[in-house]
Amino acid sequence: MSTLVFGHKSPDTDSTGSPILWAWYLNEVKGVEAEAVLLGEPNTEAAFVLQKWDLPKPRLIDDVAEGQACVVVDTNNPAELPASINAADVQAIIDHHKLVGGLETKGPIDITIRPLACTATLMIDLMGDDAAKMPNWAKGAALSCILSDTLEFRSPTTTDHDRAVAEGLAADLGVSIPDYAAEMFAAKSDVSRFSDAELLRMDSKTYEVGGKTFRVSVLETTAPATVLSRKASLMDSMITVAKEDGADQVLLFVIDILREEATLLVPNDLVRQVAEKSFSTVVGDADQVVLPGIVSRKKQIIPNLAL
Repeated sequence: MSTLVFGHKSPDTDSTGSPILWAWYLNEVKGVEAEAVLLGEPNTEAAFVLQKWDLPKPRLIDDVAEGQACVVVDTNNPAELPASINAADVQAIIDHHKLVGGLETKGPIDITIRPLACTATLMIDLMGDDAAKMPNWAKGAALSCILSDTLEFRSPTTTDHDRAVAEGLAADLGVSIPDYAAEMFAAKSDVSRFSDAELLRMDSKTYEVGGKTFRVSVLETTAPATVLSRKASLMDSMITVAKEDGADQVLLFVIDILREEATLLVPNDLVRQVAEKSFSTVVGDADQVVLPGIVSRKKQIIPNLAL
């Protein structure tokens, strides 16, 4: 039975590329039969990366069978994993997020969680000298993950080590980081084919704050006006999505990658209260508020959410 390697639901570039990268390492270096899989369709940027480096899209799965060997990457949160994850045989966790708790394993496992901006950076560290064996497509996948998670080094989650690893990969590949990042972000910004509900779920995670459950959605783009032109319908869809997903409210942050700021849509008093208490701003009667310097859900949005 192959070991399945997967990241979180609503896979972004890191949760698409890192499973591919680690499955390569297990198969080719460690001699362990492994398969990268996804817990949903990759977003537009991740789909671009797969095409750019001629990588087949990993198989999509809805759940895992009892006893299925697996490696969890880019998350350790059961809410972002298959419903039956605790019945599976989780053999390792490789992550760069805070420890959430709630996962159960069959026995002692390898857990590596480090304060880096990207799972792919961490994987290259774990590979050690074997990282030099990566084929170009694997280096391309890793570079893509790092540039995505750091927003080309704009995110406050970026470390000097993330930057150094990315620059080394780019040099090996003969790739210009600014040019390639611009291609990636253009692909990420093309959301025309997605419905409002799909946009709200595309890059979202659920959190509890002050007794309320929020689906925190982030849309990173170089063309925020394109998303904000759909503001009215997006705010209508927030009600439906929240109800369907068992949340009290959807919070949508439209991240302007180039201006390094977020626009939070404000459909009601609850979101207005969250905005004013969390980010020391005054919303008034406006239906949106700009939050200068806010680009990271992990480091700037979630830790500050308050009611």
